[in-house]
Amino acid sequence: MAGALRVLDLFSCAGGAAMGYHRAGFAVDGCDIADRPRYPFPCHRGDALEYLAHLITTGEIERYTLVHASPPCQAGCALTVGTNRSQGWGGTHTDLVVPTRDLLDATGLPYVMEQPNGRAKIRKDLSLCGEMFGLGVLRHRNFELGRWATAQPAHPKHRGYVRGHRHGIRRDGPYVAAYGNGGGKATVPEMQQAMGINWTDVREELTEAIPPAFTKWIGTAFLTARQEVFV
Repeated sequence: MAGALRVLDLFSCAGGAAMGYHRAGFAVDGCDIADRPRYPFPCHRGDALEYLAHLITTGEIERYTLVHASPPCQAGCALTVGTNRSQGWGGTHTDLVVPTRDLLDATGLPYVMEQPNGRAKIRKDLSLCGEMFGLGVLRHRNFELGRWATAQPAHPKHRGYVRGHRHGIRRDGPYVAAYGNGGGKATVPEMQQAMGINWTDVREELTEAIPPAFTKWIGTAFLTARQEVFV
């Protein structure tokens, strides 16, 4: 995407966030500790914070317009997210929110830091839900916005329950549970359809992903805010 503004996507997993920024008109580069052969854009394999520190030190960070980060914070979040410091699924997890923020601040660039609902210590400058985009998942996510801002969109009333078993009760509903196994959780094709992700069929990658619709909205909002600054 020659001439496009560029996003650095840290803790990139399979590229749910990246695809949304791409659809908003950005070029995207990823970074993840694990090998991600299905990631749809150029991707550096390595520790995300070490890589970001390297980009800052060398000045290469200047080729980016925006940095997106989804650091792991399993100690504070309701669902397992991120991959940094974890060699494979289900390993030891580390809270990297604070060191990630420190490096994001050091870039001098606008940034987006994403976390699931839970106790992660980020500013909830923006909260998005799948129902805002007519998706088949709710997938609530909170976003801390650094060096830029946008208005919070209205959160529409959910149309029903998430399908599956919860606390011994089975419910049907318009949304699927795109995490875990059993108990009425979504199949891989159902997760792909519900989130708008068709480039990976790996369950663990899908359960880690955020719907591209979220970051397409964020990317578009950023471009609008940026344009207003320069008018």
